Amino acid sequence: MFMDGPIGRWDVDAFLWLNGQVGRSDLLDGLVELLVGDYLIPVTVALGLLALWFSGRDKATRYRYQIGVFVALSTMAFTSWAVQEISVVAERARPFLDHDVNLLFYEATDFSFPSNSVAAVFGIAAGVFGVNRKLGIAMFGLGAVLGFCRVFAGAHYPIDVIAGALIGPVIAILVYQFRKVIEPLPTWFIKTARMFHLA
Repeated sequence: MFMDGPIGRWDVDAFLWLNGQVGRSDLLDGLVELLVGDYLIPVTVALGLLALWFSGRDKATRYRYQIGVFVALSTMAFTSWAVQEISVVAERARPFLDHDVNLLFYEATDFSFPSNSVAAVFGIAAGVFGVNRKLGIAMFGLGAVLGFCRVFAGAHYPIDVIAGALIGPVIAILVYQFRKVIEPLPTWFIKTARMFHLA
């Protein structure tokens, strides 16, 4: 068993209750099916990063934003690695393998804990928040919506999503600190991109 005790029981009970709401509203089900996929929210976040990369009223602001994008993308990469390592140790099966689930998502074959997609979006959001709070908060909001939809749709338990939401920002903080160690590499990359009008 992945998690015994009160927290584990709460986790399963909360999942079963929320997933049990599927079928009560065609509008909500359709909205969740749209938002839970691998494309809409991740592509929206990617477009936000692209917009941030080319934003800024002056060179100093633009450089700060570009460092934020560098940190966000690096965080996404390290987060995916960390989630993979944690999931292999935890080996938590997807909810639809252990319960009668109203599934609004495809039957993913990887482990359930922690949620990779939620960790990635929250990690990116944390990286962006460090340089642009409004956009960062908006991305955190998208991550929260994605987390809710993943549980509602039967793809994850609540604890999977909560863990992902914690892992991403923690790694973003570590990447920010690591960036100082590898300077001037990020600055060199940005200057090179500017030479080709890519920044």
